[in-house]
Amino acid sequence: MNVRVVLGDDHLMLREGLVALLQREPDFEVLGHAGHGADLLRLARNLTPDVVVADVTMPVMNGIEVARRVRSERLPSKVLCLSASAQPAQVLMAMEAGASGYVLKENCCDELARAIRHAYSGQIFLSSELMAPILGAYREAGSGHRAWTPPPLTWREREITRLLAEGHSTQQVADRLHISAKTVATHRSHVFRKLNIRSVAELTRYAVKQGMTALD
Repeated sequence: MNVRVVLGDDHLMLREGLVALLQREPDFEVLGHAGHGADLLRLARNLTPDVVVADVTMPVMNGIEVARRVRSERLPSKVLCLSASAQPAQVLMAMEAGASGYVLKENCCDELARAIRHAYSGQIFLSSELMAPILGAYREAGSGHRAWTPPPLTWREREITRLLAEGHSTQQVADRLHISAKTVATHRSHVFRKLNIRSVAELTRYAVKQGMTALD
């Protein structure tokens, strides 16, 4: 029986390369792919694949939110998050959202097929580089220190925060998310108030600390 897969990534060349990679596997069937999270979630709803591969930084809806929606809607698919970021906070956020694994893009050619098989069989998969920092974060949490606190933001606020932190203007964020600049500004004001910050520089520091962006 083939493992039925859908895949989402906003970089077309990478997405097509990953589709070609997976199609070479004799036990995989790629049902479809998408360039942003809302389309990927629609594929998950309509096609009920075994595994959804979701880029963490997709526009409109990021991969972590896709995992959260798949779980909350009780869809049968397992979700694997794909990312260039190895920050423990972001990995933990994905796992808290219900993801069955987290694969680094730099390793995806070697690890993605294996990760999909792990997810399909009900196992958790993490890229090898992530094991030590994640175990360290859990040990710190177990010792009584709070290693990570989920950001008190909605998925749309998190996405806007990430894009602003990465240097996009209000209009560029609006164009990318297919919403108005006024809506972006309103969300930004809500984020500033929730986090008690006053500038994009502070917002950027928060986004980096929370693992919402791979910026150094």
